[in-house]
Amino acid sequence: MKRMLITGASSGIGRATALAAAYRGWHVTACGRNEERLRALAEQHAGALATIEPLAFDVTDADACGFALADRRFDAVLLNAGTCEYVDVDSWDADMFRRVFDTNFFGAVNCLQILLPNLRRGDQLVFVDSLARLLPFTRSQAYGASKAALFYLAKTMDVDLKARGIRVQTVSPGFVKTPLTDKNDFDMPMRISAEQAADAILNAVKRGTATGYFPTLFAAIIRTLSSLPVSWQVALCRRMKTQSAKA
Repeated sequence: MKRMLITGASSGIGRATALAAAYRGWHVTACGRNEERLRALAEQHAGALATIEPLAFDVTDADACGFALADRRFDAVLLNAGTCEYVDVDSWDADMFRRVFDTNFFGAVNCLQILLPNLRRGDQLVFVDSLARLLPFTRSQAYGASKAALFYLAKTMDVDLKARGIRVQTVSPGFVKTPLTDKNDFDMPMRISAEQAADAILNAVKRGTATGYFPTLFAAIIRTLSSLPVSWQVALCRRMKTQSAKA
């Protein structure tokens, strides 16, 4: 039975993907900080083809990652743990940037430090970034930059791990209904459910897609806009900010 590690599995996309993967026959190691939620998740997979093993630790703590993941082998690793905080340029908070990067970027780096030596030919390494990395959206300086950094990390890993036969993939979601996005106070066009996101991610894993985007129509729009000259992108996002302020 194939084994999959999923970080950020105590809620949102990670939780939905853990359940969906178990139903598809993966033995899932579900990681997160909230041990109670992970245990509840492990008990909710009745009828699935495989089991869910809860593993509680904080990806921002390198020592905790080492203790939890040492000597473990997985056929697929889904680095999904993430958070979002929005920037107020009139009340700049460098610590907030560090918090976002600690989870979204360094959380993956910490896990890789332990997992890389045990990856073998044919294994899959999947990074969950975001479509937000493609355009300079208002107030997204910390979140967008962290996801852009994660994407760059993934693609350089693809360069360096190709010879070892390890498949490196990225998936870039748009708006997904999760406890994190429920806090947003702005319109989220074409938002999909966490279950739909889980299916999209697992389908990308199954196909071995190098770079996956979803939902399809929204991703196509964002990707098209990101191909415009940078000055146009900035002007567009300024206009979007102005319109949002008037709403």
